[in-house]
Amino acid sequence: MYRTHTCGELRLEHNGKKVTLAGWVQRIRKFGSITFVDLRDRYGITQLLLGESLNQQLDQQPLGREFVIQVSGTVTERTNKNPNIPTGDIEITVSDFAILNGAKTPPFTVQDDTDGGDELRMKYRYLDLRRNIVKQNLELRYRVNRSARNFLDSRGFMDIETPFLIKSTPEGARDFVVPSRMNPNEFYALPQSPQTFKQLLMVSGYDRYYQIVKCFRDEDLRADRQPEFTQIDCEMSFVEQEDILNNFEEMLKHIFVEIKGITFNEPFPRMTWDDAMEFYGNDKPDIRFEMKLVNLSETVKGNGFKVFDEAELVVAICAKGCAEYTRKQLDELTEWVKRPQIGMNGLIYARYGTDGTIKSSVDKFFDEGKLKTWAEKCQAEPGDLILVLAGKEERTRKAMSELRLEMGERLGLRDKNVFKPLWVIDFPLFEYAEEENRWVARHHPFTAPKPEHIEWMNDLSKYADIKANAYDIVLNGTEVGGGSIRIFQRDLQEKMFAALGMTPEEANHKFGFLLGAFEYGAPPHGGIAFGFDRLCSLLGGSETIRDFIAFPKNNSGRDVMMDAPSTIDQSQLKELNISLVQ
Repeated sequence: MYRTHTCGELRLEHNGKKVTLAGWVQRIRKFGSITFVDLRDRYGITQLLLGESLNQQLDQQPLGREFVIQVSGTVTERTNKNPNIPTGDIEITVSDFAILNGAKTPPFTVQDDTDGGDELRMKYRYLDLRRNIVKQNLELRYRVNRSARNFLDSRGFMDIETPFLIKSTPEGARDFVVPSRMNPNEFYALPQSPQTFKQLLMVSGYDRYYQIVKCFRDEDLRADRQPEFTQIDCEMSFVEQEDILNNFEEMLKHIFVEIKGITFNEPFPRMTWDDAMEFYGNDKPDIRFEMKLVNLSETVKGNGFKVFDEAELVVAICAKGCAEYTRKQLDELTEWVKRPQIGMNGLIYARYGTDGTIKSSVDKFFDEGKLKTWAEKCQAEPGDLILVLAGKEERTRKAMSELRLEMGERLGLRDKNVFKPLWVIDFPLFEYAEEENRWVARHHPFTAPKPEHIEWMNDLSKYADIKANAYDIVLNGTEVGGGSIRIFQRDLQEKMFAALGMTPEEANHKFGFLLGAFEYGAPPHGGIAFGFDRLCSLLGGSETIRDFIAFPKNNSGRDVMMDAPSTIDQSQLKELNISLVQ
């Protein structure tokens, strides 16, 4: 064997033991006739002492960083101990060493405080993966994976694989498509999720299914989105919404105990979609802090201030203890809301002084008495700052939601070590797509309406009021999972497709296999899918899921290490019966 122990294994109790280690050279320090080497593997670092007797061999076979070597020697107690590493009490007095493979000088330092930028590290990802901080992220990912699997196995769930080469059924994000050589001019699609397959498994009688599975969506990328990502995908038969929520709340609690040592003794809070939009401005509220949105429209209109009088919505938040914000800080906030990605024309503010007086940026239109009405509505106290936005309803609500999060960040209220999970329920079944001039499914077209709203599916004027039997699990302002009770009757599923503008022929072409299955005894069923990469990044305290994926794509969807996507040979294109248009 190349080694008797790993580089993270040896301790003082091994003192005097003859051992053989193998790994990568992390660092070399030469002091006269002796040389110290830090040897690294996946498990840790062990210091090596190469004495005077090995100097001639070192001269003939000099070591370099990232060389792969094998050493034999004796475990000895270190004179200068290193309390920062588990092996810091010992070192190996080397009797013999061999270079297994040399290494070029790395393009960046392979250590936690590296000098390599993102693109460089992604190009040499196999080197980046050697860094301890990246290794810890992948270890956390594995532990979350194992914890979820153990829980689901204990609850009788069965891990069943589903195909990656499927039929294209565009709905939501764009499909990645794969040409078929054996079926000229026809294409597979890569699954955006195993949605229809897991429903078919319910029809097949496999009442508790799960997969930790790759999914593919051709969409614009950001910190929490990759073209290929991983879901914890689950489905259950003979259940109602309450069964799903209770079961998977227990799974999350189980993961938190095992991964973070955090116990949630109380049930996760629940919030309707309507309340989330009203009080937080979005459907994934960060409830680590209050600062709820307050609708001031009726309170402030009719005072001659055109900005308020012509606005569809006037909304405020109260920033506790911020009345002493300087004019410079307020000007910075004003410029912040004017950025294109926020899209507001300006910001109004009112300072509630510790002496009980209130001054605002619109004192010309609102005397102190009226400003105190603002304060009462916002539950502001002396020392607080009220921030107000006004304009078109949808844009203004979204902008205030972003400003609330920004203020939470500036005030240190979004602690990564504090975890606040939340269920959001009672979503709308439909939303209206102005550009397409039609109703679309808010979740997906297999989501069941609330039982009491099924009859409204026949009335177009009621579409905006129909609630879905759907739910999201939100953690610290990030949606980490979502699901629904599914439609399981053919006639209701056909009504849903019709509501989305599909003709019977189109619905049968795209989903005839599912509609047909519903005629052979489909049970009531529902499920949920967790964004596995997002969950890992939150548990690891990172803002980007790339840190928890072994070989991620960059923001352009490219693998810069393999240089993919890339062109293919003309012969391959000919075999696939494809010609390219420049």
